[in-house]
Amino acid sequence: MPEEELVELKFRLYDGSDIGPFRYSPASTVSMLKERIVADWPKDKKIAPKAANDVKLINAGKILENNKTVGQCRVPFGNLPKEVITMHVVVQPSLAKAKAEKKVDDAPRKNFCSCSIL
Repeated sequence: MPEEELVELKFRLYDGSDIGPFRYSPASTVSMLKERIVADWPKDKKIAPKAANDVKLINAGKILENNKTVGQCRVPFGNLPKEVITMHVVVQPSLAKAKAEKKVDDAPRKNFCSCSIL
């Protein structure tokens, strides 16, 4: 049985810079990729993920699910040998954090009345 061919991936950040390329087994999960991205995130960026759940990976216009493998996420034109596949990275804070910040922002507005009687 022939050895599995490694997939070469690089990750494009919001400002156009890249992390990688790195070689992964087709059996690697998207969750593993996200952990690597968080670990290798450039320290000089204003926006940075705190955890792997803050990262969304996009390949061929689709958001990749954590439980999918790299082999399942490849699109037909990505099957060419020696090609580097570029995945886009979006940093999205977790919903719990966003809701907590929204509640803090809403608090001052509750005491303000904008009614006017003419």
